[in-house]
Amino acid sequence: MIDKRSFESLGHAEHGWLNARHHFSFANYYDPARMGWGAIRVWNDDEIAANSGFPPHPHRDMEIITYVRSGAITHKDSMGNEGRTAAGDVQVMSAGTGVRHAEYNLEPETTTLFQIWIEPRTKGGAPSWGAKPFPRDDRAGRLVTLASGYDEDVDTLRIRADARVMGATLKAGEEVRHSVGAGRHAYLVPAKGAIEVNGERVNARDGAALTGDKTYVIRAVDDAEIVLVDAE
Repeated sequence: MIDKRSFESLGHAEHGWLNARHHFSFANYYDPARMGWGAIRVWNDDEIAANSGFPPHPHRDMEIITYVRSGAITHKDSMGNEGRTAAGDVQVMSAGTGVRHAEYNLEPETTTLFQIWIEPRTKGGAPSWGAKPFPRDDRAGRLVTLASGYDEDVDTLRIRADARVMGATLKAGEEVRHSVGAGRHAYLVPAKGAIEVNGERVNARDGAALTGDKTYVIRAVDDAEIVLVDAE
């Protein structure tokens, strides 16, 4: 029911300005057992050095979610969008028929983030971008939906996938529960702090792939910040 992927077992790429860990096969990291989890295709744990970043490059037919853990990232794209997303906040980009974008750390410190790619429910469509602040205190002791492809989820960022991206901050000893529906796939990563998932320990920046038709009890061993994606 729980497939734990330790941080040490993740794919690794060191580019000087970028120190990246890959939960799933990506770029030069290939593991046939880790090609994705349901519609979740990429989960990268990136550390981006000060005054550096990703120069303009293209994407299409992918929902790209950036969860900033520390520092900030500055976005610019071929649609004319520009924005700065700071720690604890989220940006999303629907690549659709195609878009070029750049992501730079213009801060005087290292920026750390999770970049998550989810396959869209249908290909095509006009590309779009959005960002939204999500104060960590608003997630205290509960899972809050940050981005969603479902109309019933209001006050969230919109993605074009049958998925939800959720986050919570937990004090040591606090618990939340999450039920994964039959046929669905969830992936959980503590951004900081150790947790237990149905009694199994998951350390900071480890990954846990959760199968469907099951309820999971997530308990904070330390003060923790978690990100969870529930997708088809």
